[in-house]
Amino acid sequence: MEVGIVGLPNVGKSTLFNALTRAGALAANYPFATIEPNVGVVPIPDPRLDVIRGHIETEKLVPASLRVVDIAGIVRGASEGEGLGNKFLSHIREVDAIVHVVRCFEQAPGGEDVTHVDGEVDPIRDIETIETELILADLQTVESALPKAQRAARARDPEAMARVHVLEGMQPHLDAGKPARSISFDKPEHDIAMRGLGMLSAKKVLYVANVDDSDPTGTGEMASRVRARADEEGMRMIPVCARIEQELAELDDDDRLEMLKDMGMEEPALHALAREAYRLLGLQSYYTAGPKEIRAWTVPVGATAPQAAGVIHTDFERGFIRAEVYGVSDLDELGSEKAIKDAGRMRTEGKDYVMQDADVCHFLFNV
Repeated sequence: MEVGIVGLPNVGKSTLFNALTRAGALAANYPFATIEPNVGVVPIPDPRLDVIRGHIETEKLVPASLRVVDIAGIVRGASEGEGLGNKFLSHIREVDAIVHVVRCFEQAPGGEDVTHVDGEVDPIRDIETIETELILADLQTVESALPKAQRAARARDPEAMARVHVLEGMQPHLDAGKPARSISFDKPEHDIAMRGLGMLSAKKVLYVANVDDSDPTGTGEMASRVRARADEEGMRMIPVCARIEQELAELDDDDRLEMLKDMGMEEPALHALAREAYRLLGLQSYYTAGPKEIRAWTVPVGATAPQAAGVIHTDFERGFIRAEVYGVSDLDELGSEKAIKDAGRMRTEGKDYVMQDADVCHFLFNV
């Protein structure tokens, strides 16, 4: 699962990506990799790992991680081939969700002018520019796919008929300038057909308001407009000053804490961004804990215990017998796994168990 960072040129997108990946590289005991120049693997900050380590001795902590792709800046007309055009759109098609960076500052630090592609800063117009390009690209997809789907549906094939239903419902919706994520269908087969189309504007969005360093918490007028827009869409917004985050990523722990205190911030904004992106993808963490490592494993919300075991190794899922499960809060309250067992709070769960965020698990399997 991965998110793509998108935005117009000169909004601070690459600065944000560099700060994210730099923070990952500096984090003690955290795995980090730059897969390509524009792809990074960023650890998900997780205080629950430290809670577990407070009660179970271990050699290292391994957090969950997230692949992040820095997608080249879009320009108006991308759906018609302007700028990187189809290359840009194909990169968005490959990611699972979008982190949309929106410029909410007038001038760069030090008063340096950073030219806006449209001459003046207007975050809502910028949001609509990119959304319009995604909608227009989706409209092209629908107009191309509909005749073929209609021909296939003449044979009364249920899958083809569901596809036609979705395409015919989608066309006027997109024509009206509405993104695919704001339409819903009433039958499971329609939802399956919708997912198969790969609509760009169907992807969930996390808005990142790149704010001035005088407004790190995003209370200013421009950031507030982005927050209101996100609320209207049922999405989330995170205020980030990319310049501050880049500076924080380059400091040692003590200096970072001092700078955060001076800025009136409890943690780097990138921590909140990483966690929100993780949730945006519908992911949650469970843990395994032992003397060699305490590790956070990533599973989709709704995953069963065998599926969660399979994340560790496919043999674990194939030969799953049962899981012994407790919560991080149980460990923090009672102090040890033995105390959890003695209190009757160590649960035995079978194949139908649906994993909960912050479960700590021991899997029993036989292959």
